[in-house]
Amino acid sequence: QVRLVESGGASVQAGESLRLSCAASGNIDSTHYMAWFRQAPGKEREGVAALYTRGRQTYYADSVEGRFTISRDNAKNTLDLQMNNLKLEDTAMYYCAADTRGYSLGWKQLRGANYNYWGQGTQVTVSS
Repeated sequence: QVRLVESGGASVQAGESLRLSCAASGNIDSTHYMAWFRQAPGKEREGVAALYTRGRQTYYADSVEGRFTISRDNAKNTLDLQMNNLKLEDTAMYYCAADTRGYSLGWKQLRGANYNYWGQGTQVTVSS
């Protein structure tokens, strides 16, 4: 079992930065990948960024490449998402997820179905 709790969501203006954090607890050594997803009203869930927890590989959606950075603090057991130069289209509920089954190994690391543990989400709203 892995428990994930997100924090850091807020309302910001376009161009500003925000850092999301996901506190992980439980059997976190069982994870292969951890990731951030987002879902805007009326839209499908989108994989934003993923990190291979047993190495250092990271993966990003084209829409956030160069603006967002995913990282893990092993000492604090947190997964962070640094979001810079936020855009209106970044408005969404952001979710932290963990893959403990290894479904993401070598394949579609931003595919939601690969992840079997999810947090409750934290809202990010970007306004002009």
